[in-house]
Amino acid sequence: MTPSTAARLAGSPEGIGEVRKQYHFRASPDGLLAWDVDRLITLTRDLQPRSIPLTEIAELREPYWHGDGVPPTVEDVAMHCRLIEEADLGYPIILCSRRRVMDGMHRVARAFLLGQTHILAFVLPTDPAPDYVGRAPEDLPY
Repeated sequence: MTPSTAARLAGSPEGIGEVRKQYHFRASPDGLLAWDVDRLITLTRDLQPRSIPLTEIAELREPYWHGDGVPPTVEDVAMHCRLIEEADLGYPIILCSRRRVMDGMHRVARAFLLGQTHILAFVLPTDPAPDYVGRAPEDLPY
């Protein structure tokens, strides 16, 4: 387990700072919804991770990273490959109350590629309000 993963598992704020800034996005009638992944990690502090079958991760069989209608470039695909290769399976993914991925899709992809059948996940009991509504990803603080 890497130091940043150990810090994140312990709920240490310094662990959060060692991870690249990320948001979880979902389309809505009100515009794009965005959740700050640092806040989602904080919300898992008192939860126990569960072993979830990969077959229950619907996003494995859906468009996920390039849902904006713009086909990915080879560079885009290569960057995702790098992130998948570097993904730390020691840290559970985060699922919303409907068991949709809010953080950890690269870890899901890594587990799948390694032939694993399950992945550790924090399942939020209720969905938190988004941090931003109707803002473009490039307008968020990184």
